Amino acid sequence: MNKNVLYTIIIILIIVVTVGCSMKQEQQKNKENTKNSSQEVNFLKITINDTLYTMDLENNETVKALINILPLEINMHELNGNEKYIYLDNSLPTSSNNIKRINAGDVMLYGSNCLVIFYQSFDTTYSYTKIGHINNLPNLGNDTIKVKIYK
Repeated sequence: MNKNVLYTIIIILIIVVTVGCSMKQEQQKNKENTKNSSQEVNFLKITINDTLYTMDLENNETVKALINILPLEINMHELNGNEKYIYLDNSLPTSSNNIKRINAGDVMLYGSNCLVIFYQSFDTTYSYTKIGHINNLPNLGNDTIKVKIYK
């Protein structure tokens, strides 16, 4: 066999093996990314005026869409002496219900883009989409608050 043909065959085999290994590594990375993205997130970190809390999450499309726009750094405004709100730039999917009772620490979506944190408990006739709950949330007072929501 001619040396040039032998060298050509060896080079082709090296290329095939290298490409095959690269493709295998890429498939493994894609598999891990799919696994990580499909893992359910059960809570988020939320900082309110420099105090860290955790927010237990609902399992719904609204939460999944919210997670996709994180991290959020927002200023939330006072309303009615019991809640803080902000209108988000993005609309989120909704599944609103008349929940009848709001508990201090509930985080809800009003309409498709109004994020609300309730710091007082009360009865309501309004409909909201549940996002989550912050345990041990204190009275947040009458001022605007700085909020950061992240994984």
